[in-house]
Amino acid sequence: MSVDHPCPPAETAAVPAMSVVVIVYNDASRLTTAVRSVLDQTLRGVEVVIVDDRSTDGSYDVAQRLAAAHPDRVRAFRLPENSGGCGAPRNHGIQQARGDYVLFLDSDDVLERNACRNMLEAAESTGADLVSGLCVRVHVDSRTGKEVKWYPWLYDRTRTLESISELPDLLVFDTLSTNKCYRRQFLLDEGLEFPVGIHYEDLLFSAQAYVAARRITLIPNRVYDWRIVDKPKTAVKSISNRRDEIANFTHRMEIHRRVDQLLADHGLLELKFAKDVKWLKHDLVLHLRELPFRDETYRQEFAQIARTYLESIDRVAFDEIEPIHAICAYLLHEADWDNLLPAVDTLSNRDKISSPLVEHEGRVYWCAEHIEDDDFARHVLDVTELGYHAKPVEKMFLRNALTGYAETDGTVRLAGRITNPLGVIPPDARLSAQLEFYARRPGVRFQTFRFPVATVRHEGEAIAWEASADLAKGLRPLGIVDAVWDVRLQLAVAGEGEGAGTVRTTTRLTASEPELAQGHLPVRPRLTRLVADRIEPEVSSRGHLSFRLVPDKKANELVQRGVQGPTGRLAKTGYRKVKALRKELASGDTKLRVYHDVFSRLPVKKGLVVFESHLGRQYSDSPKAIYEEMRRQGLEFEAVWAYADSPQGFPDDATLVRRWSLPYLKALAQAEYWVDNQSYPLKVNKRPETTYIQTWHGSALKRMGFDEPEWKLKSREEQAEQQRTLDRFDRFLIRSEHDVRTLARAFRLQERTLLRVGYPRNDALVQAKEREEATGQRERGALAAEFGIPEDKQILLYAPTFRQRGGKRRFELPFDVERFADTFGDRYVLLVRSHYLNHVVLPPSVRGRVIDVTDYHDMTPLLGLADGLITDYSSVMFDYSLLDRPMFFFTYDYDEYVHEGRGTYFDLLERAPGPVVRTEDELHAVLESLEEQKVKYAAPRERFVADFGEFDQGNAAQSIVDQFFSQWRRA
Repeated sequence: MSVDHPCPPAETAAVPAMSVVVIVYNDASRLTTAVRSVLDQTLRGVEVVIVDDRSTDGSYDVAQRLAAAHPDRVRAFRLPENSGGCGAPRNHGIQQARGDYVLFLDSDDVLERNACRNMLEAAESTGADLVSGLCVRVHVDSRTGKEVKWYPWLYDRTRTLESISELPDLLVFDTLSTNKCYRRQFLLDEGLEFPVGIHYEDLLFSAQAYVAARRITLIPNRVYDWRIVDKPKTAVKSISNRRDEIANFTHRMEIHRRVDQLLADHGLLELKFAKDVKWLKHDLVLHLRELPFRDETYRQEFAQIARTYLESIDRVAFDEIEPIHAICAYLLHEADWDNLLPAVDTLSNRDKISSPLVEHEGRVYWCAEHIEDDDFARHVLDVTELGYHAKPVEKMFLRNALTGYAETDGTVRLAGRITNPLGVIPPDARLSAQLEFYARRPGVRFQTFRFPVATVRHEGEAIAWEASADLAKGLRPLGIVDAVWDVRLQLAVAGEGEGAGTVRTTTRLTASEPELAQGHLPVRPRLTRLVADRIEPEVSSRGHLSFRLVPDKKANELVQRGVQGPTGRLAKTGYRKVKALRKELASGDTKLRVYHDVFSRLPVKKGLVVFESHLGRQYSDSPKAIYEEMRRQGLEFEAVWAYADSPQGFPDDATLVRRWSLPYLKALAQAEYWVDNQSYPLKVNKRPETTYIQTWHGSALKRMGFDEPEWKLKSREEQAEQQRTLDRFDRFLIRSEHDVRTLARAFRLQERTLLRVGYPRNDALVQAKEREEATGQRERGALAAEFGIPEDKQILLYAPTFRQRGGKRRFELPFDVERFADTFGDRYVLLVRSHYLNHVVLPPSVRGRVIDVTDYHDMTPLLGLADGLITDYSSVMFDYSLLDRPMFFFTYDYDEYVHEGRGTYFDLLERAPGPVVRTEDELHAVLESLEEQKVKYAAPRERFVADFGEFDQGNAAQSIVDQFFSQWRRA
């Protein structure tokens, strides 16, 4: 192949340490910047080999000028014809390189200034054939300077691998060729070249290099800036982004097949499995998201190509990906388009419920098809653990598929079908709805335009609707900053009968078929028609219907001239300043300044009490008990309750403020009393005039505070800061001397702070026991009826401690809940109360026999309801012991929790007031008879209460009110 190269012969120049191959095609404007990033390297012995892929825009002229300006460091070559990809120019660059090491650089990217030095030093010191460093995606046209590190966990430290098998994630995730340097002799000896005539060449080349390398070194240094330009939709897409072309997917799959064959030839089956997982949850997903926008021909070709590859994937890989990813892959293999396309909607819109679902033999499945005779289908399509069946309609994000679109005289007529999963919207519900049009751009949603929905009705497994919206008259945008308008439908569901409430759910309109919504409608912007004269439908990247203002071309030129001119720039600068100021005012630092510099200068308000429980997540615990005792005694005071997410469930006779809001901080600054069971914001200083009553939320089994290993490892400054937050407590409630020896010491509290009165939340438990002893009868109260528990069933409460697995809050029950229900369902109803920071999902097969009560705010009534408690290490054991009822300790992970965690203050195995079991079978055995366990462990329960509940006498709330708030009693 003849190649143009107006440069001196290689033997006349000094041999460089490193050659950087810069490939270019029609990128004359950016080539100089790329080459300059090489010439400016702190390592001086670096040459630039520019290979032009027969550009037509003058790129080669730029390359020649650079070579002429730096004859000793830059050489320029041009291929005889355009190759259509990156492989051929890079291969030619390898042939022309003279350095001991080779790097690849694209003309629109740059090298970090120390990249060559850092990579060379790593290669020379470790003898690696391949050195790889951190790549950073730099969004060059982002006003905020957005940067995203490319799989940074691979580069958290320097490490050398003797084989790619030591770190499969490297081959699976970092498939770039450009953030690496290669020993040139290694490339030549192994005959490594990029494939030509096919896209995604990096995937195969990187895999070949990883597998062939005798040693690979990774360095934590930034080496390569992948410069991203957020181009408009009209711009030419890069090869990898042309997912609307079936050839793109064909090339990707051919490369994957070649990589698979490479791994098979080298016996690297574990790498093949890891790559399968990544393909299912990344590569395939990229193309699946495009399916709603593609026509039938594309879909069929795509499915045929994908189906063949899916058959080569180990089915075990489906267990390693998100459920919706597995569902889509399976339905694609089956070419089940009726169920696949809605599933893709959920793939693109997290938490959207796009299927009507089906309940079968006590489990919930994505669809009814495929599950009768196919075990694998049942496994993949089982969505019970996602908890869709447990959600009320107001907490559901439902698919709303657009089924009709028409325009007439400025009016758009729309129709759609809203998914009704498992019939959550009952047939007898009264339905109404309205369409809402609102500007997409945050900060400019000055007005929402609403149009009534004329028809809403049940239609099989969906809710059908039809509406007309006169956009010509009813939609009045500004016209410049609100160019895109999104649409949503608010569905109201009202129950039958007197007193039945109304709930609402919001849906987006999914354009379920390509080309369904077309046309244009006239509009009258408030800034005159010079801004825009019509609005056209378009589909967002997530598949939702929206409308875009389209200006008259000539008028738009005038407007754009004004926008780009001095007046327009001034207006945009002012807007950005206002937006930045608003963001700053909403920041935590600003709120703290307002608290300390403004609110704390206001006078303290006598009689103002701020209550908070579990960081505002609940209306519960001892703060609730104190508050209700104050109300019962008729005290005159101003009550403020803090809530974190929703005010639902909090008292109507108090002022409710959102935690961390300005009204919340103002109330804290002016309060005479704080009453809390965990902690008010750590950086909020308490004024001397405010009394902080810390009720705390449980006695301690696990080590706390400065007794925890991680607290001991903190710096002096960090420990001092933590101590300052603890020193805010004026009173700390104690329920036993065990609390003094543990919590008080761990928090380094002074003796004068301790208040030995017990926990107000436990007053109800002590009083319940006293009533039972006096009357010989158990009182269940209204809560049992609320949960629908029959009189002939005993009640067990399962209340484990907090657990966190890999950052996930979902708590998986450590026993087979269906087996439990089948075994004990005729005797017991099991209440499941996970920690308030966890949540649990129960299958519908246990409905009525096992009940999730996690969302019930207050734990105390649940304890009073239960005939027996199953727990592990939770402090609930100390509270429940006051009832003198059976307790069971299911410590399936005892060794890990006690010995590998933060440790405990005493050995639970020795002092537990009930049987301690490790296995599910052992748990079932001890649950056979509550009465037997009650008698057997009577003495240990008595000792337990004496040791850990000596101050709980049933009058803690009254004692606190008498000591601190009695002056507010009415005369």
